[in-house]
Amino acid sequence: MSKRIKICVNTGGGDAPGLNAAIEAVTMAGYNRQWEVYGIKGGYAGLIDTDEIIRLTPEKVDGIASLGGTILGTTNKGNPFKMPIKNAVGEIELHDLSDKVIGNFHRLGFDALVAIGGDGSLEIAHEFAKKGMPVVGVPKTIDNDMGGTVVTFGFDTAISTATDAIDRLHSTAMSHERVMVVEVMGRNAGFIALNSGISGNADVILIPEIPYDIEKVCNKIMENELHGRKYAIVVVAEGARPVDGKEFIKADAEIGREHVILGGVAEMIASEITQLTSKDSRSIVLGHLQRGGSPTTFDRLLALRFGTAAVRAIEDRKFGYMVSLISPNIGLIPLEEALKINKRVSVDGDTVMTARDLGISFGD
Repeated sequence: MSKRIKICVNTGGGDAPGLNAAIEAVTMAGYNRQWEVYGIKGGYAGLIDTDEIIRLTPEKVDGIASLGGTILGTTNKGNPFKMPIKNAVGEIELHDLSDKVIGNFHRLGFDALVAIGGDGSLEIAHEFAKKGMPVVGVPKTIDNDMGGTVVTFGFDTAISTATDAIDRLHSTAMSHERVMVVEVMGRNAGFIALNSGISGNADVILIPEIPYDIEKVCNKIMENELHGRKYAIVVVAEGARPVDGKEFIKADAEIGREHVILGGVAEMIASEITQLTSKDSRSIVLGHLQRGGSPTTFDRLLALRFGTAAVRAIEDRKFGYMVSLISPNIGLIPLEEALKINKRVSVDGDTVMTARDLGISFGD
């Protein structure tokens, strides 16, 4: 590579603590190689409307590793292959703008894109890689459901936030002898519920991977009564479902959006517990609190390691790959291979066994 290297970076999908750290890492690693680094704002929007591209310099990213969110902005509705656009009569139609994105990428003289995102965003990155765009992926998601890596950044902060909330609920649940049902994120993966539930001393943990029987949930709660514990903490993943039903959907998919919006399971479970046990039950939805705030040390460091590894991958021309944590080192895995892995909680794994040995019920 004799000419001056010019790279760009974007963030897509839901926000996660550590995104700014990854942006800082890409910027500094590029700058220290005397490369030019640019930020694409709003996912891929900046490569559709090129006014949304900013030059990233050490001054621009100084100190942002400790900040939550992303200075580049993000979206989970900006798939250039299925971009929703209103037609002349106001109806929404899906258009493929991928060629425009690629054309602008080359016109602006970029040599590589660092795409930071979860499975949806990295699937888009993989589609661009198949069309010849030099892409390196960086995995992030609080859900920890991205294949090909031991863990994603954002997850540790999310479970720390959830655990802190569960810790705080013990005192009020005990004071009022209530059942507190705490709904956490995770979509169809139960990692947040499982890890925060165990760490927060929950009585019941409900995850998508283990369909629950509400009567068995109530049996655990009433069993507490026999041991003098007149309150209970139930942690439920938003994608949890009963043995004879489906997950609870708060809203249907929007045009151009891949996923439905899950939610409402905690309120339903709290109502059912009250009906079956006559105990006062309340539901709490942590929601986007889990996405916000400063990243933990673990997430911050992992994001910095991922970002610098992505720049090294560009230097080695390892395009079409995703950086990943292969403990204890950072490695590379083909994007195609990582996206094929449907990462879910292992129902026979040691973390689930730990919960069972501690007397925690999964409602099964």
